Amino acid sequence: MNDPLPPPPIDLIDGASLYLDFDGTLVEIAETPDAVVVEARVPALLSALSVRLDGRLALISGRAIDGLAALVQVPGLAISGSHGVETLWGDGRRDGPARSAGLDVAVDAVRAFAAARDGVLVEEKPFGVALHYRGDPAAADDAHALVMALAGDAGLDVQTGKMVVELRPAGVHKGHALRRLHAEAPFAGHRPLFVGDDDTDEAAFVAAAGLGGCGILVGPPRATAARYRLDDVTAVRRWLGDMR
Repeated sequence: MNDPLPPPPIDLIDGASLYLDFDGTLVEIAETPDAVVVEARVPALLSALSVRLDGRLALISGRAIDGLAALVQVPGLAISGSHGVETLWGDGRRDGPARSAGLDVAVDAVRAFAAARDGVLVEEKPFGVALHYRGDPAAADDAHALVMALAGDAGLDVQTGKMVVELRPAGVHKGHALRRLHAEAPFAGHRPLFVGDDDTDEAAFVAAAGLGGCGILVGPPRATAARYRLDDVTAVRRWLGDMR
């Protein structure tokens, strides 16, 4: 397909608040979440960007906040985790919902499913659970059917992504996360930019546009709410590095 989206200009960051996805955007997607490689240049880049933007930098990820904070190790960096369910603010505050009463039952069910299939991995989160089938793509239909069946009983929503399906609290997503962060200092009052690669990032592209900013898609051309596009993780790092 023809690509109608240009790369983002270097000066797009001027006066902006910048929100970044993690896997597939700042780092390459790995076979399992624990196998991701975070090169030393990534924390250094994030630290420099945070200074450049007077703290108006945050990560918005499907990962849980504690795990992501341990990977990047950038003090004072705001992180919204689990697709907007939980937030670690730059001043150390944390917030999140009550854990669903049905989540433990759902976790047991997906663990039993994964135990019977080589290559399927369970990622338990504080307020949800994800089923990764990158190691066994043939399990996709069964994995989605199971999670859909569990969602109602657990009182949770279904979130799909690249070779993953998960349960998360209802009514939250990355667009919700961006709007929540952007309502408070130091982000409020500045044009929001969101950079992400997955279908899960589309809600954040829409939210950024609704607040006067825009989205930047990472990866091959596809139907998207983003205004700009970068080819891959290397292109993202190059673009961000040019702005420091």
